[in-house]
Amino acid sequence: RIILVHIVECSTTMSAPTLPQIEVNVGFIGLGAMGLPMSLNVLKSLADGCSLKVFDVNADAVKAAVKEGATKAESPAAMADCDVVVSMLPNDAVLKHVVHHSETGLLSSTFQGIHISCSTVHPDTSREMAKTHTYIGAPVFARADGVAHRAASLVVGGPPEAIEQVQPILQAMAQGIFVFGDNDAGAGNVVKLSGNFMIAAAIESCAEACSLAEGNGLDRVAVMDMLTSTIFDCLIYKGYGMRTAHRQHLPGQPMVGPGFQLDLGLK
Repeated sequence: RIILVHIVECSTTMSAPTLPQIEVNVGFIGLGAMGLPMSLNVLKSLADGCSLKVFDVNADAVKAAVKEGATKAESPAAMADCDVVVSMLPNDAVLKHVVHHSETGLLSSTFQGIHISCSTVHPDTSREMAKTHTYIGAPVFARADGVAHRAASLVVGGPPEAIEQVQPILQAMAQGIFVFGDNDAGAGNVVKLSGNFMIAAAIESCAEACSLAEGNGLDRVAVMDMLTSTIFDCLIYKGYGMRTAHRQHLPGQPMVGPGFQLDLGLK
């Protein structure tokens, strides 16, 4: 079963899209390259009288969020009074630590709200989490720059009633919301890993094509430009294809931006 909720916003004047209003108190754990802009989009959508608590081990990231109006939490456990907590963490081990640590973990407190995990983790990790609290797996398809502009897609799995309750928060973080499975907290993670495999395969194919072209004396950039403006005219091939052709592989390079570390892709 697949449910698609896709928000399309059009304007002849190209004005900024209207963000949904969030009428609950929210916590956000994980303020990395993806998490920080996601948290700021949530912050922009809060109704009057509602708050955003943030936590990260990186003090500078916390300061950046606090500067915009968020409140610092000393630990995940300090988010007990939040109605919804969003986490954006690098891997399964960190997610488990943040949730289950006996002293500082989210569940070491009296937290009774909904947990939205946007991390790319094993589907079974999400399914195990769902046995201990109200948990929604909602990993993200986007680069950091796309997240900042709310151009991300969320692939979501979990209890239908909880997903319905957090729609304003999901919509604040993404343009497209795609719900999979029948009350399966790991369903979104399956889709995310499937997509990541396809992206990795596309990058490899672009590298092989560039090598073949260059090895035969052709301009690799011109070849990739032709291919990605005709038969491979799509987001992934155009973006990663041209980065590969220009040898833009490292975070901080003009075409890469914040980038994406290989160890985060190996999941």
